[in-house]
Amino acid sequence: MTQGNSQGNSQGNSQGNRKIGEILAGLGYIGSYAIDGVLERASADKVRFGEAAIRMGLIDERRLATALAAQFGLECVSLDDARVDEETAGLVPMELLHRAKAVPVRRGGGNRIVTSDPTEVPALDEITRIIEEHGTACPPVAVAAAPEIERLLGRASASTRALKEAAGGLEVFTDAEDADSVLSIEKIAEDSSPVVKLVDSIVFDAIGKRVSDIHLETTYDGLAVKYRIDGVLHKVGDPVDKRLSASVISRIKVMSDLDISERRIPQDGRFKVKVKAKTIDFRVSIMPSIHGEDAVIRILDKEHLTREFSELRLDGLGFSEKGMAHLRRMIREPYGMILVTGPTGSGKTTTLYAALSEINTGEDKIITIEDPVEYQLKGIVQIAVNEKKGLTFARGLRSMLRHDPDKIMVGEIRDAETAQIAIQAALTGHLVFTTVHANNVFDVIGRFIHMGIEPYNFVTSLNCILAQRLIRYICPACKNPAEVSEKTLGESGIRTGSWKGKTLYEGRGCDECHNTGYRGRKAIVELLDLTDEIRDLIASKQPISVIKKKAVEEGMVSLRQIALECVARGETTLKEINRVTFVE
Repeated sequence: MTQGNSQGNSQGNSQGNRKIGEILAGLGYIGSYAIDGVLERASADKVRFGEAAIRMGLIDERRLATALAAQFGLECVSLDDARVDEETAGLVPMELLHRAKAVPVRRGGGNRIVTSDPTEVPALDEITRIIEEHGTACPPVAVAAAPEIERLLGRASASTRALKEAAGGLEVFTDAEDADSVLSIEKIAEDSSPVVKLVDSIVFDAIGKRVSDIHLETTYDGLAVKYRIDGVLHKVGDPVDKRLSASVISRIKVMSDLDISERRIPQDGRFKVKVKAKTIDFRVSIMPSIHGEDAVIRILDKEHLTREFSELRLDGLGFSEKGMAHLRRMIREPYGMILVTGPTGSGKTTTLYAALSEINTGEDKIITIEDPVEYQLKGIVQIAVNEKKGLTFARGLRSMLRHDPDKIMVGEIRDAETAQIAIQAALTGHLVFTTVHANNVFDVIGRFIHMGIEPYNFVTSLNCILAQRLIRYICPACKNPAEVSEKTLGESGIRTGSWKGKTLYEGRGCDECHNTGYRGRKAIVELLDLTDEIRDLIASKQPISVIKKKAVEEGMVSLRQIALECVARGETTLKEINRVTFVE
């Protein structure tokens, strides 16, 4: 071990001869009388002294790390504010880092190779040799608690390493593999094909980073890899060599059982893999572009989400107390239509699932028709649209009504036929939950009129309309007060005087949030209650401005106002709400 290691050895040779039990006793962590008992436990369990002391509850991992650092003359550090040094980690095989129980980190103003076991001298020396062979000075070695090392090792970017390894050679993938294969770091390391290794590493890395979609975009410079985390795209490393682009897309086609020879038309497929004994589904869409083909892979962790949805309630979606009480009253009405609107990815389906979960007591028959059925809800009949076989929303909805349902969920109203049937169902004693794409609660009215639906029939069936967006929370691990200029406040439609004295916050970026400054999302909802006055205005085809004015008079709060309240409470940032809502 050079640099930090040689320094540590020069300081620690005399101390290294001291036994760990003596050091723990000297630090006051255990009593001298306890050493013999720990030695007996270590011998019986065939473990080291420190591990035995931990099992006996005498010390914790942090105190063991302090003692080991003292024994070897090294610095003991906390990794709470550290992040993985991806550049250095990319030089060292993952297997070697696990063997050395070590990870390169950036902490404060400097870098370290941090280990939980400084006795792994051969492995640490091998890490030093590899780093120095690349013309880089090896950072000093330090010691940290084992759980902290494991946490950062789990975050080490498998995809970044794979990009560098794959760039060294080109091997076109042609052999089909089992779609139900087990994916692990060990399997990725063993695979000989750089293309297979690249794709598997990207998938494995994305699963660990709360990614909802993986975007592979073929560009002039190469294959760009992007992750969608909390609704926002993040670029991953540098583009892959353009010579690999076609091979990577072909590998994804093989995994998804698609035609690898067809490159002129879009294709859709799916595959699944097992990660840590858990099966995860992936939906794949391939689309031709001017530079080749692009792919989008949606990650559907059904086992996780089925557990999540089984306990899903409106409380967990971030609604305001007033809005949640209002919505709960609406979803318990005996008939009518609950309509949720918003762009793709705004959480509409999740809101409907939460509503269905709350009213699913087993006393009513609930049937849904969706495209596709992504998550299974216990005790509810769910139908998947299959347009190739002729099962459209309209045809499925007609069939559902012959099965004596009490509550119905229609995944999306896309055409006049589906709209007419859903409205008739709401008018004949059924409670209908559905969605439609529109920007706000008032644009929905125009969408239905555009479909040829008579306003009178439409408003008679409606109970309420919800317009929804998802905004990202500031990461609690790196949340800090933020300086916001008067210019930014003005561009956000805020009078500076009205926010004088308010403390706003932002996330500076850390490992917990993958350096985005945000972690997790909440729903903000604009709810229009269809009162008699509002119904009369819509039925008489009054201008939207008149309807909106009346709704505000009756207490409706706009999406923008709700978003600003979230900023004022320190939950999110002005930049985030400006991204998802219009400045009024």
